[in-house]
Amino acid sequence: MFGIPGKQAVTITPRAAVQIAKLMGRDGQQGLRIGVKKGGCAGMEYTMEFVAEVDPLDEVVEQDGARVMIAPMAQMFLFGTEIDYEISLLESGFKFRNPNVTEACGCGESIKFDEKLTQ
Repeated sequence: MFGIPGKQAVTITPRAAVQIAKLMGRDGQQGLRIGVKKGGCAGMEYTMEFVAEVDPLDEVVEQDGARVMIAPMAQMFLFGTEIDYEISLLESGFKFRNPNVTEACGCGESIKFDEKLTQ
């Protein structure tokens, strides 16, 4: 919907693709749906859920056996985002590198977008 012809809405690093494909296979899911919702100390939060069906309005990105679906309302907020999976001594999880974010809280769970996108 908000894409540029020939360019994927989001990119998935190889580490993230491996993890998404592994979780899809383990639970028999069709993919990982990502979105945004109001909440958190900065105003918005990412949402992630593995789903059994692809919504026909979702933007779908597939890579190396991983499928990510972007919820329709979130497409303009997530365009250009890189999804990574990081492992450290204290935690592991998906990380979003989103060029549309103007602020984030210290924990990285809550984000704020350019006001042009939220109007």
